[in-house]
Amino acid sequence: MTSAPLVFNLFHCEDFILNNPYVFSDRFKGEDGYFGGKGRLYNDRVLETNFVADAISIEPIAWHERGKGNRTIFFELAESTMGAHVSQFPVGIYKKAHRHGPGAHVMILTGQGYSFMWPEGAERMRFAWGPGSLVVPPEGWFHQHFNSGDQPARYLALKMLSRRHKLVPGKIKSDVSVKQGGMQIEYEDEDPEIRRLFEEECARSGAEVKMSGIPVR
Repeated sequence: MTSAPLVFNLFHCEDFILNNPYVFSDRFKGEDGYFGGKGRLYNDRVLETNFVADAISIEPIAWHERGKGNRTIFFELAESTMGAHVSQFPVGIYKKAHRHGPGAHVMILTGQGYSFMWPEGAERMRFAWGPGSLVVPPEGWFHQHFNSGDQPARYLALKMLSRRHKLVPGKIKSDVSVKQGGMQIEYEDEDPEIRRLFEEECARSGAEVKMSGIPVR
């Protein structure tokens, strides 16, 4: 994940970009401990740090607005305008569909499942995944992640979306319903076929579905 294409397009001068001696000493001066420590947690689930030692073991924080049982922790790294987060969802659970801008790279760390991706008004496309898979939703496409295996699923997402140094001002509406001007499709508004297919997939892997009590259309 890199901001290089944006920088090249903005300045359209390779010599300025590649031969520029400027050093961002306000961000890193070689000081001891810069890449150590636990960082600082703020704004509920945002961790300000310069080093994440273990993305598989770090403890995320509940974010049920994105789906039943979902847990997420965001990383603000080295004063960067790029963002990252780790999300985990338990066995028999799937996340709500949402969409956003381009460039998000979602690397699967643990678990087995699949994702639906589709542009608004078009047919859904299904993509199976496991550890090491990379899911890259195109700009503006809805996407939805499903844990159909018998172990918790966890992924690391990288994108141009710092929550501290925003490239675009305003509230990030990834957990707000599209009916309220946001980017998310609530469970009760999704196609009922989505739930039915998920239950079939869980049955094949022997995973217990834990979506009871959540309404469908």
